Amino acid sequence: MKISLSKKDFNESLLALSKEYKIFAPKNFKAEGRFSDTDLVRYAEVTSVEEMVWSTKSEYSPKEVTLPMSEVLFYFTEKEYKVPDSDEKGIIIFLRSCDMHAVKRVDEIYLRNKFTDYYYKKNRDKVKFVVVGCEKSFENCFCVSMGTNKTDEYNIGFQLKDDEVFLDIKDESMTNYFSGNNVEFEMNFVEENDIKVEIPENLDLGKVKDMELWREYDSRCVACGRCNFVCPTCTCYTTQDIYYSENENVGERRRVWASCHVDGFTDMAGGHSFRTKKGDRMRFKVMHKISDYKKRFGYHMCVGCGRCDDACPEYISFSNSINKLNAAYKNEEGDK
Repeated sequence: MKISLSKKDFNESLLALSKEYKIFAPKNFKAEGRFSDTDLVRYAEVTSVEEMVWSTKSEYSPKEVTLPMSEVLFYFTEKEYKVPDSDEKGIIIFLRSCDMHAVKRVDEIYLRNKFTDYYYKKNRDKVKFVVVGCEKSFENCFCVSMGTNKTDEYNIGFQLKDDEVFLDIKDESMTNYFSGNNVEFEMNFVEENDIKVEIPENLDLGKVKDMELWREYDSRCVACGRCNFVCPTCTCYTTQDIYYSENENVGERRRVWASCHVDGFTDMAGGHSFRTKKGDRMRFKVMHKISDYKKRFGYHMCVGCGRCDDACPEYISFSNSINKLNAAYKNEEGDK
């Protein structure tokens, strides 16, 4: 069902939905950016279309709705443990095509990677997705190269034009919440990015491992992990046990995002650590995003959102690193 309705009517529909769903979309937070007097756009609960920010890219992805940055797995005492009570409300997430593709990547890891993660599934089962039309490419985006610029896998398609909202409602359970005029329209999706990447195929890990290009990042990367934390497809985490001061035998276990770039990520019992050089960590991430994941699941992990480039304090470009690898690998193959 494809309809159009006014912003006012759409907001009334959101109000009705909010009784049964928590509604998340990119939202502006004044003066909370990483530089002085800059704003921050990240996902949060919204109640109206006016609160949603589509004129710029959100610094963080919608991943933190279904896979929170810090999540309590269970509370424990000396004798027992208890899983936290869950909110019975459903979840609606407004997101762009690249982030919708990212959901599929995270699902592979947490739902279909040998076993199903109980906590992720509990959140994921409650989610309905509203994909937002994306007419123009933002800085550092390369979604077209990654094939993630378009999707028809959504519960509702959403486009905003002036004061009118266009909806492509595919989920019958959502039709009763919206009423408007029947219209015919096509979802707008980005057709071209300024940045293009060429991904080398059938990479020989032995050759890639010793390439000189990784040494550039030994000095450039500061191992802050920002690129991982803003990435919609990074899935690594660590666990922390928090003991309460009132009773050292009572506390909670949390799952917390982790980063393959930060010190300590590969530490092992006995003190050994892998990938101590920052360039080796960069190689590990690049290979995981464009090679290792594809070998297992059949498509690339990276969706080309460009958030890693946006967030890096050293202006390291992930898309550029892919192109550098491609050029270096071709040269090496050509020298045979």
